[in-house]
Amino acid sequence: MAEPDTHVSRPHRLPVRRLVAASAGNALEWFDWTIYATFSIYFASAFFPGELATINTFATYALAFFFRPLGGLLIGRFADVRGRRPAMIFTIVLMAGGSIVIGVLPTFDQVGWLAPIMLLLARIAQGMSLGGEVSNASAYLGEIAPADRRGRYSSFFYISTGTAVLLASLLGFTLARVMSDEALYDWGWRLPFILGGVLGIVALWLRTNLAETEQFEDNKSTARRVRRPLLTTLSRHPKAVGYLVGFTMLSTLCYYTFFSALTPFAVNTRGADDVDVFLALSLATALFVLLQYPMGALADRYGRRPQLLAWSAATAILIVPLSSLVRPGFWGLLVVFGVGLTLYTAMTSIAPAIMSELFPTSVRALGIGAWYNLTVAVFGGTAPLVITALSDAGMAVAFFWYVAAAAAVAFLVILRLPETRGSELR
Repeated sequence: MAEPDTHVSRPHRLPVRRLVAASAGNALEWFDWTIYATFSIYFASAFFPGELATINTFATYALAFFFRPLGGLLIGRFADVRGRRPAMIFTIVLMAGGSIVIGVLPTFDQVGWLAPIMLLLARIAQGMSLGGEVSNASAYLGEIAPADRRGRYSSFFYISTGTAVLLASLLGFTLARVMSDEALYDWGWRLPFILGGVLGIVALWLRTNLAETEQFEDNKSTARRVRRPLLTTLSRHPKAVGYLVGFTMLSTLCYYTFFSALTPFAVNTRGADDVDVFLALSLATALFVLLQYPMGALADRYGRRPQLLAWSAATAILIVPLSSLVRPGFWGLLVVFGVGLTLYTAMTSIAPAIMSELFPTSVRALGIGAWYNLTVAVFGGTAPLVITALSDAGMAVAFFWYVAAAAAVAFLVILRLPETRGSELR
């Protein structure tokens, strides 16, 4: 008589400690990065003189983006040959340090042109840090996940990102309510940067105890034998590079449109109340965070490609009509942020999974870091500058047609994207 099968399958348990450790550092990175754009309307005149203060502040913001590919390349290569953990510790130190420097910088009235130069150097450090952070955190989350749950694990990347952005937005809303405009323009804008530096200590402690991924340990000798790794991604994985650039172009435009560019655009150009903007963005961001895990689970069940096609098609159709609602009045702003960020969750919930599935482990961090960040630099870093310049020229709606065109291109790219749901990492 056969023995009865006593094996009982146990439900999967998320490695909460590892996910929190990876995500906490990522949250700090994005908090520090976001508060620059969020509070730029208050500190622009502190570092730049004259009527072009806002434009120059956004130019500094954009220039720092072009150091993200360098950070992605150098720190990504370091992560591929030395480990995800030490690379993620380094990015935390670099980002938090830059935040503290900005928080205590003297103004233009105090030290002249030394002030914007020091601001630029701090932003360059943060740009390199974020370039390395995105690729390493994405690779880490992808590598520790079971193949059939990679979407769920990946959702923690933007759960942390959204939480950080929500904190920055709520901080802006709170400071706008409890402080006078004079105090905010004088010194209140410094508080978020100093807070970002303090939070860096917590994130650093969490990452110090982070375990390395088995995927890296099994492939580190192969990674060290790769010569000219950036050229290798082009010569051996050209389709992966093309897919990554195609959907990242739209993803980064969506991110910096809703989380960065729309705030100063709504306040400075359309005359919206800053408290209404911060509140609408905060509520929409809370919804954005809540939808990440369900959307990641949905992609694990039905696939990456259908979800991305729905996101790009809907964005192409709706972004221009939504722009007409950016005007004074809370409810219209809530619709803009709510609809836009809900659509965006279809992409963000699975972004680390998709990017990790495109490249083999030996060049994964570098491949993501270099090409993702180059695309972000070109399209995301210039978004606030472009929307401000077009608004000043009386052509604000042209920016949203620009986003719609990017969405159409992304849709065509995604049509050719192979389905990678449930695939084993190489």
